[in-house]
Amino acid sequence: MQNNVSNEVFDVIIVGGGIMGSATAYHASKRGLKALLIEQFDFLHHRGSSHGESRTIRANYSKPYYFPLVMDSYTLWQQAQAQIGYDVYFPAHQLDMGPAHDPTLLKILENCKIHGISHEVLNRGQLAEKLSGYIDFPDDFIGIFNEFGGVIKATKAVAMFQTLAHKNGAVLKDNTEIADIKKDENGDGVVVVSASKNETFRGKKCVVTVGAWMRKLVKKVSGVEIPIKPLEIHVFYWKVKEGHEGDFAIGGDFPTFSSHGGLHVFGTPSLEYPGLVKVVVEAGDTCDPDKREWGPGAKVDELKEWIKKSFNGFVEWREPVMKQACMYSMTPDHDYVVDFLGGQFGKDVVVGGGFSGHGFKMAPVIGRVLAELAVDGVPSGEIDIKPFGIGRFNNSQK
Repeated sequence: MQNNVSNEVFDVIIVGGGIMGSATAYHASKRGLKALLIEQFDFLHHRGSSHGESRTIRANYSKPYYFPLVMDSYTLWQQAQAQIGYDVYFPAHQLDMGPAHDPTLLKILENCKIHGISHEVLNRGQLAEKLSGYIDFPDDFIGIFNEFGGVIKATKAVAMFQTLAHKNGAVLKDNTEIADIKKDENGDGVVVVSASKNETFRGKKCVVTVGAWMRKLVKKVSGVEIPIKPLEIHVFYWKVKEGHEGDFAIGGDFPTFSSHGGLHVFGTPSLEYPGLVKVVVEAGDTCDPDKREWGPGAKVDELKEWIKKSFNGFVEWREPVMKQACMYSMTPDHDYVVDFLGGQFGKDVVVGGGFSGHGFKMAPVIGRVLAELAVDGVPSGEIDIKPFGIGRFNNSQK
């Protein structure tokens, strides 16, 4: 999949071969553009944010500008998997729960009404009846239940976009760390991407999607300080009580879920490992992506107590049976960064990062937007990317 490409001029060079870069390469190549996807490690490595077995997809957001993105993504996931011939998206219902007056939950409820999402608001007794007692919460909680949940097979999805991009003519090159990005000194508008192995690649446009390495690379090549903080997060799998494995399996009544107010917990039905459910607390430790601690995980004891109280004895809470580590790339406001880098690069370099633990589901639409920004200068349709601008951080450039 790797060619001698140093002498070619690409329409677009994508730096970073995780889910966002791979989706961008897919959309660029789908348009007939000459695209190059570069990854610093092996493709499908486990050192970033795009590996592992699953991610959730849900339409319930407290911020209204994410709803059009996720609804487009539902469609685009299904279109891409139809092209590849296997499934990466598995439908499920979604349950959001928390204290009845929790601000995030109230915003989710408001957006369900604004966007016409059919939903049910459940009290404790109604939830027990609907889910046969498999999930419980306190009397002062409510649940918001709708059909827009689901699970995405993570590594399989990255492989899907890379395979489709390659079929469309994209060049894929891994184990190639990028050392610099600059404009061609000849003034011909070409962006020169330099690798640490003394290779250079030339493109009319460049898209940077390097995940937890975004802050480092962007600061190095432009002087722009994007406040993206890498966090090391741990994903845990827990054993379902014998005889009830099918009750927690994907395709049945058990939903993808998120618990708000205090400890933020989310999880998925059993899919990748039969008889195991994924339940995760959204908490992590700040890390250097090049010097990971590979720690035990944050707030694990609190998560165990949550599982003990919430699953009525149907899930073994004392210890998880499996743990996987990944990284989140957090912005201060937990919104994405999707914008032109600006400065000396003008609109020739586009950045996509800071997805703050809720970006994977959006990869098909974000990949399309990044390709469109690079080539057309604007996203298509009614996608609003103003909340994702770099300028909100009051950057300075060298």
